[in-house]
Amino acid sequence: MGIIEEQEIRERYDLLYPHLNERSRRLFAVNEVIAYGRGGLAAVSRATGLARSTILRGLDEVDDDEVLDPNRIRRPGGGRREVAKTNLEAMECLGKLVEPSELGDPMRALLWTSKSLDKLAVALEEAGHRVSTHTVRKMLTEIGYSRQPNRKSLEGKQHQDRDAQFEHINAEAIAFQEGNAPVISVDTKKKELIGSFKNAGTDYRPAGCPDEVLTHDFIDREKGKAIPYGIYDIGANQGWVSVGVDHDTAEFAVATISRWWCDVGKPRYSNAKRIMVTADAGGSNGYRLRLWKLELQKFADEFGIAVTVCHFPPGTSKWNKVEHRLFSQITQTWRGKPLTSRAVVVDLIGNTRTKTGLTVKCVLDERTYEPGTKVSNAQMKSLNINGAEFHPEWNYTILPGNTKKPKP
Repeated sequence: MGIIEEQEIRERYDLLYPHLNERSRRLFAVNEVIAYGRGGLAAVSRATGLARSTILRGLDEVDDDEVLDPNRIRRPGGGRREVAKTNLEAMECLGKLVEPSELGDPMRALLWTSKSLDKLAVALEEAGHRVSTHTVRKMLTEIGYSRQPNRKSLEGKQHQDRDAQFEHINAEAIAFQEGNAPVISVDTKKKELIGSFKNAGTDYRPAGCPDEVLTHDFIDREKGKAIPYGIYDIGANQGWVSVGVDHDTAEFAVATISRWWCDVGKPRYSNAKRIMVTADAGGSNGYRLRLWKLELQKFADEFGIAVTVCHFPPGTSKWNKVEHRLFSQITQTWRGKPLTSRAVVVDLIGNTRTKTGLTVKCVLDERTYEPGTKVSNAQMKSLNINGAEFHPEWNYTILPGNTKKPKP
């Protein structure tokens, strides 16, 4: 008879087991012991696999006048003590394994590998501390560690006049805006491959139906690449982007400024006789690039407008407003969307909008721009350019006309 009863207890326990926590398993066992009668403790222990001591703790809970909070599984302080509180030697060993240190230390082999929970658990076991990966995670939390990505916050070596140049750019921009003259920020965005290539980020799609893209990022020779050159009108909060298909040259950069001026700038600033351009120190609009200045001279001559250029110091391109006011928004617009054609690129950029009122106009520039164009010394001497007193290599004004005007 006892064997049959034990079998029934086992069947009931197996049926309810998935729905029971540690406390409810104890209480189930207590109920069965009471129903079984004499010899019930041993029988229920055999049927459920629970230790007699566990069932006895359940009996104590039932007999205790103090009712345990139904949301608790154990009494306060119950359960196995955490390694973090009982094995200080293991905690110290883990701290040495993960503490920051210079790479190349021959005594710190783990620094050359990713510090995964599995590898840390193995390293601890080799040091005589056998713990699970789950325990390692809790130990790391206890000593204040978590997985951290790299953070771009170090600007490297800074020019001694870095802050002074920022102040100069700000003062010039305020003066231009007070005179109702345009201040634009220019730069080239990262080149993008055209085709069914993975684009960073996510987009809403039917569940289980992601856009299928190629597993590699080799350029499609027929579709080529897109070279977005952007202009951000600081005062108007408006963007303009020319998508080039050939080379990112100074000629392409100034051609974009010319198209913007004809289409948007001149109608918006009809009385303006000067324009201010803020640009990075390098790239197709770098301060050392002769072709950049020669093409700006052509622009000034064609439209009869003076162009004041202020370059950001080397290594500070992220402060150029076109980066975080225009390009970052474009990246948000096309995140997770494969750029399958040039038309897609133009449409996505042209549909960029923000809550603060930013709108963007985008055009395709299919013209050819030859790289490596040389500018002679004679051409440089013909420029009608006046350098500012403060860092004239970074700050200069190109005036219309072929004859250089004397400085005031």
